[in-house]
Amino acid sequence: MKKFVQILVRSIQRWLRGLSFRTGIIVLVLCIPCYIISFAQMALPISSTAKGILWTIFFGLAKCTQYAGLTILGTEGLKRLKQIYRPKPDA
Repeated sequence: MKKFVQILVRSIQRWLRGLSFRTGIIVLVLCIPCYIISFAQMALPISSTAKGILWTIFFGLAKCTQYAGLTILGTEGLKRLKQIYRPKPDA
């Protein structure tokens, strides 16, 4: 069973790495609303059990989208992002 899970994880990682840079950025941006919703729902007038369940779901979604986005981008994508946001030297 453990070997099956390892093979499954590797195949998912391989598939995610094959996606485009733009897709990686979109998936990374999707983690922001999930984080916001996970904490903002605490202000709703619902039971604490429901709040805990909603927090777990949305915080988990935020983490999943964050790690999936980073896997899609990979190290080359992160280098590309750093170059985009690096301050331009004054001429």
